[in-house]
Amino acid sequence: MASAGAYGQEAVSGAGPETRVSIVPRVSITETLTDNVRLTSTGQQAEQITETSAGIRISINGAKLKTFFDYSLRNVMYAQSSSPDSTQYQNGLNTFGTLEMVDHWAFVDFSGAISQQAVSAFGTQSIDNTSINANRAEVSNYRLSPYVRGRLGGLVSYEARYTRTVTSSDAVAGSNVATSDGIVKISGDSSFRNLGWSADASQQDVNYSAGRPTEADRLNLGLSYLVTPQFIVSANAGREANNYTSFDKQSYDTSGFGMNWSPSEMTKLSASLSHRSFGDAHSLNFAHRTARTAWTYTDSKDIVVTPNQIGFASLGSIYDILFSQFASIEPNPLARAQLVNAFLQANGVSPNTSVISSVLTSAVSLQRRQDLSFALLGVRDTITFIATRGEISRLDILSTGVDDFTTSSLVRQRGFSVSYAHRLTPDYSLSILASQQNTSGDLSLQATTLRSLNANVTGKVGKRATVSVGLRHVVSSSDTSPYVENAIIGSLNVQF
Repeated sequence: MASAGAYGQEAVSGAGPETRVSIVPRVSITETLTDNVRLTSTGQQAEQITETSAGIRISINGAKLKTFFDYSLRNVMYAQSSSPDSTQYQNGLNTFGTLEMVDHWAFVDFSGAISQQAVSAFGTQSIDNTSINANRAEVSNYRLSPYVRGRLGGLVSYEARYTRTVTSSDAVAGSNVATSDGIVKISGDSSFRNLGWSADASQQDVNYSAGRPTEADRLNLGLSYLVTPQFIVSANAGREANNYTSFDKQSYDTSGFGMNWSPSEMTKLSASLSHRSFGDAHSLNFAHRTARTAWTYTDSKDIVVTPNQIGFASLGSIYDILFSQFASIEPNPLARAQLVNAFLQANGVSPNTSVISSVLTSAVSLQRRQDLSFALLGVRDTITFIATRGEISRLDILSTGVDDFTTSSLVRQRGFSVSYAHRLTPDYSLSILASQQNTSGDLSLQATTLRSLNANVTGKVGKRATVSVGLRHVVSSSDTSPYVENAIIGSLNVQF
């Protein structure tokens, strides 16, 4: 879903600032020859898979509406009828934006995503969405968040926001999740120099179709101190009431502290530690970029409703790090998205590389996750490295929902990917991607190692067409579902 920048653009003039609209339709066809379409260790079946796809990308950068919309519909056909359905349809969506309803006061944020994801971390893992794998499902996330914000008497800032998020999948064993969040925040300055204060109250309802509903209410009072213009420290205390581990709500004291340090526009560091009802939670974020490199590191532990699910306003890990790196070139997010897309396609880099698989859950979970990423952008070479480690456990032990935590108290995942792209000519590039993912649970049979190696040559054919030819080698080591797969892939993408 990350094609090059727009060919068709128009500026819509009128009262107020100019509105820029970009509309880019596209079609593509992909042919895959695989020697193991069912991803099995015995009785491997070769298959010729034809994918046809139609998509459109719309970008609007106006005074009232700023949005990015990318949708595609894929038709997958199996020549040897190895699938129960000789033809499958798959949706792909990534959209996000903000609509200003009332000038400088009322807004609506929205986002959505649809992709293919693994149902279970312990099931058969696959690299390609065309493989016949019962452990994959189409998962969709939608978010709508209206809010108002402003100032009272020039002294106090306020914001009131409501957020509705819905996650659903077509998996029989999957659990749909609907979350409602409401929060009111106020903040201001005190009579003491460099000292600020804040207060917020929030309420959350989470409903699982295959589990029990949970509720959480929080009240926080906080203080912040501006040590220097670049360094801020903060502390907070409050109360929390939830039924994460009980049938009825129980109340707990909460407290925490944090810091933000921004020595320059190129370097940012933030950290926080808080005591919650379930124990200690923390967050650490570091980002640094230069003219040719970008570094990010995050470490977090907190409650999650849908662990490892696809994020909003994101096309993948590589896309995210390049989006940050290009901030100095193009500060406008929508224009930067087109710039990153054009760079990725010109260099044959896949934006949505996945390091660890998703986990569909049916109860509130506790997740510890660490992510490290690096990108080096040369004149003709691009190198990216992404590493992730995570541990997920069920926090709501009273839930009767069935998921990975029914058979294991903990899901451990770690993985990395390394990609190298080289511009052979101004129009052609070579890319190589190597990745590994390890998953384990309480039982020895729940251990899997997935390794893959991909090589692709991508180039332009004419002004609006791009072709690519690639090889794929995948090895899955597991006591329950091992397999080896090799494939040749060719594709043609045309934009209008």
